Amino acid sequence: MNLSKKLYITFIFTFLYLPIFILIAYSFNNSKYSLNWKGFTLKWYEKLFENESLIEAALNSITIASLSSLLATILGTIGAVALYRYRFVGKKFLNSIVFILIISPEIVMGIALLMLFVIFNTELGFNSLLISHISFCLPFVIVTILSRLSGFDKNIIEAASDLGANDFEIFSKIILPNIFPAVIAGFLLSFTLSLDDVIISFFVSGVEFEILPIKIFSMVKLGVSPEVNALSTIMFIFTVFVVVFSQFLIRERK
Repeated sequence: MNLSKKLYITFIFTFLYLPIFILIAYSFNNSKYSLNWKGFTLKWYEKLFENESLIEAALNSITIASLSSLLATILGTIGAVALYRYRFVGKKFLNSIVFILIISPEIVMGIALLMLFVIFNTELGFNSLLISHISFCLPFVIVTILSRLSGFDKNIIEAASDLGANDFEIFSKIILPNIFPAVIAGFLLSFTLSLDDVIISFFVSGVEFEILPIKIFSMVKLGVSPEVNALSTIMFIFTVFVVVFSQFLIRERK
């Protein structure tokens, strides 16, 4: 690799990660209002764990993100395999709808979901948030897995059928092992989208069940607190752990 390529890669990764490293550094800064470095401290982490409302909002966000991404991954995997394997009326239309949901503005989906819950007299809170997050994560899972299935050899499925394998055996022993990296990628993408969603969650969260993005959004209007920096650092480390663990699972699967 020549010097220009190394410099280009260094610039890209610096551009991506420098703001995160600055945030992590200032979570240890012994100053609440000044941007000047006043010394190393852990007091903001101590205050973070004393802030019950912030911790509760973070746990609520992780709970919603975990459940919604898991359910969206299961439903999205089944939907992607169905769109890939079977022929039925309206197949092309359903494919188009999936992409429309991805590119449509979040504010449109947020208002639409709010109207849906109002029509069915659904109380805004945990259930409305979970349904909403599954709804906007599902298309991303389907597209991710369909892209993996596009390079899959259908002759393998036909050979398995000729040898007497039923649909469940074909899915569990042939299709799923081959699309497993895409399934993990869909889960991680859904988890990330759910964890940091603000616009849709703002419309459907209600007042009794508060999640972290809405909590932080209301806090930063008065300025970014070092406690938020500390919490963001912990969440970044948690995200890195999830990615590393997923890569371990993929390697073990291979």
